[in-house]
Amino acid sequence: MKFCSPAQACADYDQARNSRWSVARVDGAAWLMTPCGERFFSIGVNVLDGGDKKPGARERNSYTWSSFHPSLDAWIAATRERLGAWGFNSAGSWSVLPQDIRLPSIPNLELGRNSRFHWFDPFDPATEAEMLRQAERLTRPFRGSPWRIGYFSDNEVGWWNGALFNYFIRARAANHTKQRLIAMLREHYGDNWQRFAADWVVPDGVASFDGLLAHERELIRLKPGGAGIHAVRRWTGIITDRYYRLVRASLKAADPDALVFADRLPIYYDPVAVRAMAPHVDVITTNYNVDSPDGWLAPYFFEGLKRLAPGKPVLISEWFFAAHENRTGNVNNGHLMTVRTQAERAAGAAQATRNFAADPAILGLHWFQWHDHPPGGREDGEDYNFGLVDSLDRPYARLIEALAQANGEIAAIHARSAQMPARNDGRSIPKAAITIGDKSLADWPKPLSLRPGIEANPGEVPFGEFHLAWDNAGLSLALIAMDYYDPMILAVGNSFPLEEAFRVDLAIDAGAGPRRFVLHIVPPRVFPPKRAPAFAARLCRIDGASCRDVPGGKTSYFGSDQPRITAEMALPWSALGLSAPPRDGVKLALGATAFHRSRWMSWGGRPVEELMNDPASWRRLSLGPAAPPSANQVVP
Repeated sequence: MKFCSPAQACADYDQARNSRWSVARVDGAAWLMTPCGERFFSIGVNVLDGGDKKPGARERNSYTWSSFHPSLDAWIAATRERLGAWGFNSAGSWSVLPQDIRLPSIPNLELGRNSRFHWFDPFDPATEAEMLRQAERLTRPFRGSPWRIGYFSDNEVGWWNGALFNYFIRARAANHTKQRLIAMLREHYGDNWQRFAADWVVPDGVASFDGLLAHERELIRLKPGGAGIHAVRRWTGIITDRYYRLVRASLKAADPDALVFADRLPIYYDPVAVRAMAPHVDVITTNYNVDSPDGWLAPYFFEGLKRLAPGKPVLISEWFFAAHENRTGNVNNGHLMTVRTQAERAAGAAQATRNFAADPAILGLHWFQWHDHPPGGREDGEDYNFGLVDSLDRPYARLIEALAQANGEIAAIHARSAQMPARNDGRSIPKAAITIGDKSLADWPKPLSLRPGIEANPGEVPFGEFHLAWDNAGLSLALIAMDYYDPMILAVGNSFPLEEAFRVDLAIDAGAGPRRFVLHIVPPRVFPPKRAPAFAARLCRIDGASCRDVPGGKTSYFGSDQPRITAEMALPWSALGLSAPPRDGVKLALGATAFHRSRWMSWGGRPVEELMNDPASWRRLSLGPAAPPSANQVVP
């Protein structure tokens, strides 16, 4: 089997015998296979479209090809040459036609949106025929071209479970999808309205499933302490199964030689949706927000995909780094990965590239995007220094140099990725000086602080990872996780009910007896309309029936954006009954429970409450030597 070098690709795609791409495993690592029969790791860039096409682009200093080249063709030729020199070999979403840029490409069709699947009536019998019709139309420019790898069906659909439930519960009774939802609720609750009402707050005057079908516009809401979230999640599975079945059938009917990449998951995934997706796609695709400025990628995220979709490869359809130091004037006004300087940007992006390549399931990564957002931001307000070039087409030299070097190493790293051994047995806690409140995980020795062996309740996958470190002042814990909270799904009074919050349980015996602590991640009472909500991290020690403040304890919540949850906490040794670090280490148990108690995970896989109440089963960990900060996930 031949290998296709990252920057070169096939010798001549135009001479390929067909346009069929495929996927394969070689020595345990996933690869794309070109129509020429060569291995290919897709190193792509999004938004290779020539830039702003609206009148006045030059005056706005918005990136546009006409400011730099006499024709779009000239811009395409120059851009293709630059990409090759920088180690890129593919075009991602929102790019010119593959046969024009002459790079292997994965177009985004927006098939579901064009078919009016999302937020209309996906169970309308006419939906299937409409998706078939749209697939035939949308694939027409690409069919038969060896430059076309496959298709993204949509972008960042998200499958937000509460939103999906709320939208259709308020629909008209004639809506086929609402009818399907009510039928599911009847089945879920055994056609017993009283059982349903025990989990839900319903509008006045609604007293039956028939009444719920007829009722429009008003929401029903989860009762605190109830189990209605399981019905919400079940509904997500029904909707997503319908979508992915129709997507595969329509795309394979329209272009059977193309790979199905589906809908570019956002920087979060719902496990129910991924499980529904798995049988119907050739490659799982997800966007990703790197977890730390130094390039760390949270392993739980990718391990979860492997468990939910066994054997399916993964393509990173969008990833990025921004810096406050930039030439376009971007303010980087949101929650996405942003560092201070271009030097930090280059170093973090290069390490992330190597870390992506070290995962045997990943067969491609696409940078977002070619150029910076325009000065003042896009029309939707997003304003980031994401570009390989600035708004005047000048490359960010440090970033380009670092990525070119890392891109050139991808093939070798990936070829041996399945043989890389684990470096952390989890038996000790590294010593490290952790700053709580700096809103960064860069000071953590992450390959050593990561706790292996986190397991979820049956039928679920871990939805986060834990890191531990110690120093002379105390013990620190970091959480990197994801879970979606919909502000409209829960009946909330004057204060948020803590039993519905995301929570971390930490039990420790450092020699002065067992102690149990809880970190609650609490949503705000009101969600701001145009910015990320400010969740609160609340630390307490369980003392009988109460949970008391921890003197000297520190917390910091800095989730990149809910549903990505990132938090740190520190406990002084005095909170564990000590005045100095224990010589014999600590006994410890860890667990987390998702919003609305929908699922849980723990160190070892026992139910969280059961584990916390069994000190004899807690794991003994030694306090290890000092370890420097690190994000290197590539084993030599």
